[in-house]
Amino acid sequence: MTAPSSKDSFGARGSLSVGDASYEVFRLNAVEGAERLPYSLKILLENLLRTEDGANITADHVRALASWDPTAEPSTEIQFTPARVVMQDFTGVPCVVDLATMREAVTQLGGDPTKVNPLAPAELVIDHSVIADVFGRPDAFESNVDLEYERNYERYQFLRWGQTAFDEFKVVPPGTGIVHQVNIEHLARVVMTRNGQAYPDTLVGTDSHTTMVNGLGVLGWGVGGIEAEAAMLGQPVSMLIPRVVGFKLHGELPAGATATDLVLTITEMLRQQGVVGKFVEFYGKGVGAVPLANRATIGNMSPEFGSTVGIFPIDQETIDYLKLTGRSAEQIALVEAYAKEQGLWHDPDFEAVYSETLELDLATIVPSIAGPKRPQDRIELTNGRESFRQALKAYVAHGDVEAKSDVDDAIEDTFPASDPIAVHEGENGGGKPHVFHSAAEGAQGRPSNPVKVSLDGAEFELDHGAVAIAAITSCTNTSNPSVMIGAALLAKKAVERGLERKPWVKTTLAPGSKVVMDYYERAGLTPYLEKLGFHLVGYGCTTCIGNSGPLQDEISEGIQANDLAAVSVLSGNRNFEGRINPDIKMNYLASPPLVVAYALAGSMDKDITTEPLGNDQDGKPVYLADIWPSAQEVAEVVSTSITSEMFTKDYADVFAGDQRWQSLPTPTGKTFEWAEDSTYVRKPPYFEGMEMDPKPVTDVSGARVLALLGDSVTTDHISPAGSIKGDSPAGKYLTEHGVERKDFNSYGSRRGNHEVMIRGTFANIRLRNLLLDDVQGGFTRNFLADDAPQTTIYDASAAYAEAGVPLVVLAGKEYGSGSSRDWAAKGTALLGVRVVIAESFERIHRSNLIGMGVLPLQFPAGETAASLGLDGTETFDVSGVTVLNDGSTPSTVHVVATKADSKVEFDAVVRIDTPGEADYYRNGGIMQYVLRKMVRS
Repeated sequence: MTAPSSKDSFGARGSLSVGDASYEVFRLNAVEGAERLPYSLKILLENLLRTEDGANITADHVRALASWDPTAEPSTEIQFTPARVVMQDFTGVPCVVDLATMREAVTQLGGDPTKVNPLAPAELVIDHSVIADVFGRPDAFESNVDLEYERNYERYQFLRWGQTAFDEFKVVPPGTGIVHQVNIEHLARVVMTRNGQAYPDTLVGTDSHTTMVNGLGVLGWGVGGIEAEAAMLGQPVSMLIPRVVGFKLHGELPAGATATDLVLTITEMLRQQGVVGKFVEFYGKGVGAVPLANRATIGNMSPEFGSTVGIFPIDQETIDYLKLTGRSAEQIALVEAYAKEQGLWHDPDFEAVYSETLELDLATIVPSIAGPKRPQDRIELTNGRESFRQALKAYVAHGDVEAKSDVDDAIEDTFPASDPIAVHEGENGGGKPHVFHSAAEGAQGRPSNPVKVSLDGAEFELDHGAVAIAAITSCTNTSNPSVMIGAALLAKKAVERGLERKPWVKTTLAPGSKVVMDYYERAGLTPYLEKLGFHLVGYGCTTCIGNSGPLQDEISEGIQANDLAAVSVLSGNRNFEGRINPDIKMNYLASPPLVVAYALAGSMDKDITTEPLGNDQDGKPVYLADIWPSAQEVAEVVSTSITSEMFTKDYADVFAGDQRWQSLPTPTGKTFEWAEDSTYVRKPPYFEGMEMDPKPVTDVSGARVLALLGDSVTTDHISPAGSIKGDSPAGKYLTEHGVERKDFNSYGSRRGNHEVMIRGTFANIRLRNLLLDDVQGGFTRNFLADDAPQTTIYDASAAYAEAGVPLVVLAGKEYGSGSSRDWAAKGTALLGVRVVIAESFERIHRSNLIGMGVLPLQFPAGETAASLGLDGTETFDVSGVTVLNDGSTPSTVHVVATKADSKVEFDAVVRIDTPGEADYYRNGGIMQYVLRKMVRS
């Protein structure tokens, strides 16, 4: 692909020589005002300079960005052209399915199918399909990978076809690592070279935690699969110049505090600040004291802050990490030279202009966990037990809590931030942490419902708060050697003192890359983790995304029969309700060392900062402080156990895969041959009946409410995820198609089959549809039938579709927060939903709804469904939408909700925020827009 020639209105084009090579670059200092911009906006400015075409990207766009007003609300649209796209398999498979379908559609419209081809490098890492079925034994990894291939044979064959059929598309096979860790360790360039040009590495990814790469100074974020497909096909991402929040760091982490504690604190701070849709950028003298792995941990959690990105600038720490991970000397030299030439090298004394600023002294960080259902609900470890007891009352006495309940406020009111923990010398000296003193002591008891359980010849008692899962997992922490080594050293000390994990705890270890096991082996630490049950279960996303696998039958039966509020503790980034495991009600995020500690303690109803984790061989109590490794111990093992050769060896032939992957039969051909009997990969209906000219946009009349939802309904509530229940619409569909219950697999693995996914949309077991009283799950009322009976959301939508009735969803604040899941939007559209009216939207889901032809509307300021008197039984008419046919976007449309005996009328705010989004909506969606543009070209 030849790079488009920039109009270069500012004379920015020049050359940069590095060693024996010379590159074309677009210098930022050619534009007045560039020097004062935040790091992230400088990268966007270079992007505009290099892609200026005089039409979509003009000199006025460049000037608007260079003269950015940090205090203004975003209003100027720009077109950002990512250098590459990264995907994981759950979201990537639908992308490839859509590309394959587009090839057929292009053929039907008289075009050339090979035109449907990634125009920017696209890399897919298969990391979301492994499930921790087998654990706690030496063959766990091999057994789980065998099961993964058995379950996903069709999907993997399809991806093998895609790798051969499409140019610029590469696949990292299963069993390699987590996409975001593979990205920072190998795929990320930091500075790209292509067609003789050098420019900043930028990307979009089909996973919200794409922001992990921000730790390397790479600008990128998660988008829906729909937007990613467009980016792959050369379409820029339409966006508003954002507000940028400057986060100033100084000081250093104290002994006893980890990167996890730091990121949970930052998450809490930024959620309180309110950074949804904004860029967050770290600066100041403290930046240099933050290791690259910690930067990646912080960047990873950007979706939990709510921000678009959480980025660090390039500095010597970046260069050192590139060396460690085995990048070539030429690439490292280019990164340093380019960053310094363009003013992208971190200057600790320089302060750019920012929209808002926060400040944090790293020395104030204390050990923390977060839960039981949101990552921003940080709890100081000293308050862990008391906070658990307070939250438990809602789960036991009143059933499962709402997505946002008064329990959250009760926890915050009862346990304000206490003094930083006191770190004392241990009995053996050496300055290691000993006792963490609690600031909140003496809870008023808690609900209790003990049950005796027998397992493997042992009998024990389970009660509320039992830790049923302890998982070292997720991209967030398994990329970080300090916390991973810390966990292993804590395990070593525990084993040496004779401690064991509690028998009811499912313990799993799922590193982000093979390098982790390499340095564990070199340090001699693997046997200690295994002694506590933390055997390798897979290289991929497991517990964090619901792939925790089943609990042992006896444990599961004991929990379910007694309705116990069991707990998971995981080193992840997500702990939303219903996400981790169907038997688990309460989920807590913690650092890897604390995951090990809670596996030893066995209960969240234990203050592990003051109570013993167990007794040693002599019957003496062993406290957390006795086995907590010092910072010096961790640093010494890190420095002696990790080498750049580990990275070069593990990534030497990363796209080749093992014998399982290489022996897969690979289909051929420009278009894919769909198997009629496939329950994994099916041709979706998006382009059926599509013509070259889009049909006019129409108003909506006679719509009924499919779901009436409250605040903080996430894409986890909307999107199909986790296991498939036998009596669910999706389960019934699979059974009808000859699939046995044991082979159902997960929704994520079946994302290439729209029939399964439609049936799983809005089917989360924790969803509360307020059309029903005290009912959870994917249910609604069918207003076409007498007495509007309760039925599944899918069955109701099918009845409405047959009657030609459009649908509407009503929701509260932060609708669609959570992972960037394209199926949350695709499923919504395919269920027949034409309009979503919410109090507010999270960025990605709003954009994805438009990308699927669904109109996002907002209630008037200060109004809600409840304040307007809407109960979901109304019939809705939306007028004023047709203005879009004239090439303009209305700011509001008129909504009339008709009840049996009255009407409610209001003007809803149209949340089509950019002209580009309006084009997508007019075309019926982003894929239709791109396809028509391709054929015309």
